Amino acid sequence: MSSSVQLFRDQKYHELKGQCIQQGQLFEDPEFPASDESLYYDSATKGKVEWKRPKVRDESASFPAASLYWKDAVTISGVESPVIFGLLCQDLCEEPHLLVDGISSHDFHQGKLGNCWFVAACSCLALRKSLWQQVIPDSNEQEWDSKSPGKYAGIFRFRFWRFGEWTEVVVDDLLPTQNGELIYCHSNVRNEFWSALLEKAYAKLAGSYQALDGGCAAEALVDFTGAVAESINLAEGKYGEVISEQMKLFEDLMKVHRRGGFISCSISFTAYDLEAETEMGLIVGHAYSVTAIQKLRLGERLIFSFKAEKLFMVRLRNPWGKKEWHGAWSDSSEEWKKVSDSERKNLGLTVENDGEFWMTFEDWCKNFTDVDICRTVNTSYFSIHKTWEKKMMYGAWAKHSEPLLNRSGGCFDNKETFLQNPQYIFDVKKAEDEVLVSLQQEDRRKYKKEGKGDNITIGFEILKVEDNRRYRLHKLTVQERAATSPYSNTRSVFLRRSLQQGRYVLVPTTYIPGIPAKFILRLYTDVPSKLRELKADRPKMTCWNLLCGYPRRVTQIKVLSAEGLQKQDRAGADPYVLIKCEKQSRRSPVQHGTTSPVFNTQVIFYRKDIDSPVTIQVWSSSLLSDQFLGQAVLAASPADPREQQTLRLRARGGGEAAEVPGRITVKVLSSDDLAEL
Repeated sequence: MSSSVQLFRDQKYHELKGQCIQQGQLFEDPEFPASDESLYYDSATKGKVEWKRPKVRDESASFPAASLYWKDAVTISGVESPVIFGLLCQDLCEEPHLLVDGISSHDFHQGKLGNCWFVAACSCLALRKSLWQQVIPDSNEQEWDSKSPGKYAGIFRFRFWRFGEWTEVVVDDLLPTQNGELIYCHSNVRNEFWSALLEKAYAKLAGSYQALDGGCAAEALVDFTGAVAESINLAEGKYGEVISEQMKLFEDLMKVHRRGGFISCSISFTAYDLEAETEMGLIVGHAYSVTAIQKLRLGERLIFSFKAEKLFMVRLRNPWGKKEWHGAWSDSSEEWKKVSDSERKNLGLTVENDGEFWMTFEDWCKNFTDVDICRTVNTSYFSIHKTWEKKMMYGAWAKHSEPLLNRSGGCFDNKETFLQNPQYIFDVKKAEDEVLVSLQQEDRRKYKKEGKGDNITIGFEILKVEDNRRYRLHKLTVQERAATSPYSNTRSVFLRRSLQQGRYVLVPTTYIPGIPAKFILRLYTDVPSKLRELKADRPKMTCWNLLCGYPRRVTQIKVLSAEGLQKQDRAGADPYVLIKCEKQSRRSPVQHGTTSPVFNTQVIFYRKDIDSPVTIQVWSSSLLSDQFLGQAVLAASPADPREQQTLRLRARGGGEAAEVPGRITVKVLSSDDLAEL
């Protein structure tokens, strides 16, 4: 067992299996018993269910002496019924297997549970061998072995990425049935049980099978892979109308699919009845898995018909294993007759009602409303694809009556409390860098029994702050709102955004203040971001401060721009600003070839000597020696104007030094309350 894998309920698979084999017993899970409490959290929904094993041991098996007293127990509607060892009446099949000829997206179908989202995610998982082998570890070791029945103990294990950690879940092989048939997820091959057992392990995590009723495919895909989830509203984005946006989305989704990501889609049921069938055969409010995205090369006859060299196509699967698209490029449509047999074979086209079908990407954008994308972000340095730098933080929204201790301030609209949320600082080192941010709340299905299982509406803000900020923000003054995520009651929210060089504070929030919850925050950048939480409100008082002094004033400076600077060459100048206070200084990036630069540089100083001024100098970068262009000297006291102001540049020297060409626009704020800014 790898130290990086956590054990759910501290159940050790190998230890439990060894005990069962030694005692000649099949495992019965005390943490998820074969009873109604594992099926339902709502007693009103109970029904008659019989728990059966795929195969009960037969008398010819070789067991230790203890097995002579072994009995297999089955639970029927909550009542345990002992069954004498050796009776075959509990078998679901003669020769069960965990896997039959590996895993395929066609292997299984949804049962009576409303968890099409989970089954759609399983269809996606089946496409990637390396990923399902991670979820079903050592599948060969877990397999039934007819040659050594004594080694079978009725115990299985699965692994899920849960809240930032891989978690191993152990289950027994007692499965809920009615009339001898599995009632939930099941394989289309009667003696294959991986999907039913995987579903049981997932239900155990959630607290019950009923807790899986209703959900989002992206949630299960994240749990299978540790990927980051992104949701797109096709209707709001007008992808069915704007062809240029449609093509951008196609290329992005094709890249996601090729690099091991997953995609699912659905039709919103706000305007229809749930699970109603559209005129074109699609099911409303139902999760479909996308199993292929590619460009179809057309033959000459098709070129004549469609006036195009390629078609942009997407293949989907209905978890029901039936009910398909009836429009253009459906299984038996006229369009396929114009495609060669070899091309159809390459595409895997089967003309049967198996739930899998093709559509043009344009039709897909027009007929579906919501898309869930799970991106497997590459963090390996041994890859031909872009490598991302990843940082992950655990956090929590926690309510407290003291404002400086409160960490549940709500969204940006709550002006008085917004900055009372957790705050995380990171740096963008390049001139411009693309960042990926995923905020995920703790899975709440386990709270459904208490009536608190709904997701909280969450989101986050990214603020561009002072280049040298080290303490929490208390008031928004010179900072800029750089990005805002969508706010959603999904388990996670995602944002992809290009940011300019500088320092940023990321503020994860619930939409409404005062709601406690745990979360994980993941940030991906091109170069290391040094993501960390801001916890202190002001500089810490230490013994060293008794000797060297403690800050008495905090001052924020934002240098917005300059104009009319003296030219240094034909192109103008390469200016930058240098901001000095006591023994501290900060320098802005160079702006090339201009005498009217835009800086938007922010700094903050905690000042011990309040009589020492703040100096803002403008320089021009040069290969041999940088040229001084002028400066502005400010007292920066709390009584000074807090509005934006434009100042004349002056030469070096105290008092009223001579004016030099150029003006600089700044905003300066000071306070003797170190926790005000």
